[in-house]
Amino acid sequence: MTSNTGWSSSRDQAPPMNEVIGVYFGVAVTPWKIIGLVGALMFAGRWLVQAWATRRAGRPSIPRSFWIISLTGSAMVTSYFIWGKNDAVGVLTNLLPASVAVYNLVMDIKSGRAVNAS
Repeated sequence: MTSNTGWSSSRDQAPPMNEVIGVYFGVAVTPWKIIGLVGALMFAGRWLVQAWATRRAGRPSIPRSFWIISLTGSAMVTSYFIWGKNDAVGVLTNLLPASVAVYNLVMDIKSGRAVNAS
């Protein structure tokens, strides 16, 4: 019998990345869940980078690192939704923001703007 996680329930063990490594505040923590949470924190934390760059420049500014952090966080969250949770909705909700981040990073690189410029 196969469950929706993709591994056979006739075995006593889950695949290593789906194995529960601890339960905190009633939440079962797996390596995939850690990857997803770190990705979500990166995706949210990119706004701190943007706010810092804006404050430094004295005007609205989005540094290149914003797009790099966006892509890294999105890749981690998407990986969690693909392999950790097997959730198509989660994958689809990350594809549009990731594609916009790729487009903006490419445009930023093509513009020839210096990496340290705001």
